[in-house]
Amino acid sequence: MKSTSEGFKISFLFARAIKYSFPVFLGYIAIGIAFGLLVFNSGYPVWLALFMSLWMFAGAGQFISLGLFASGATILEACLVQLVVNARHMAYGLSMINRFPAKSPFKPYLIFALTDETFALLSSIPLEITENDKSGIPPPGKERDRFMFYISVLDQCYWVLGTLIGGVAGSFIPFNIEGIGFALTAMFIVLMMEQIFRVKKAGIFIVSGLAAIFAVFFIPGSITLLGGMILALLLSFILVSVNKKTERVKQ
Repeated sequence: MKSTSEGFKISFLFARAIKYSFPVFLGYIAIGIAFGLLVFNSGYPVWLALFMSLWMFAGAGQFISLGLFASGATILEACLVQLVVNARHMAYGLSMINRFPAKSPFKPYLIFALTDETFALLSSIPLEITENDKSGIPPPGKERDRFMFYISVLDQCYWVLGTLIGGVAGSFIPFNIEGIGFALTAMFIVLMMEQIFRVKKAGIFIVSGLAAIFAVFFIPGSITLLGGMILALLLSFILVSVNKKTERVKQ
């Protein structure tokens, strides 16, 4: 009976993870197909697209890699570009310290699979579950850790499946891929809008957007991304501090 009950709990958690990650499914299938098509149309084999989605799983980093391959960039240059592009994950990781399990077999994979969209999902899970909560999200503990693991695995599976479909379809059907690289940006904007409506606090998103615009126009191209991120983090920190002081004054 115990094993049956445990199996039921796992099945329930997995079903909840599928429902919770469904918005990413819709985006990753489409964007994965776009990536698979780009890889094939760039003259590379389908297996390379699949390999990158399995072992690299970096979203924007994978799209950028195709340009690096085409330009003949050295390994050092490619590593530096990827470091700058993916430096935002340092901020993601720091913000997830209190959410990821301190000691768990799931933790290494949770760190590896922390893409922009997976971060958006995991960071929206409430730290504490109230008695009136009907979302089905488990409270902090082993079940919560497993739930986050399932979400991360499912998100990568969506991406890999989309990549495979795109690569195979590209080898059989000719496609016009002009503008298809914008698919990843479009999906992240949709997820950002969902977060704004969910938390009902648009301030951080607004200052981050302003920081990004400022960086594009006033920070040199080689450090635009990194400079924009630092500025966004600084402004967000200031905004949060001001909001906390305002709340204390009201109390």
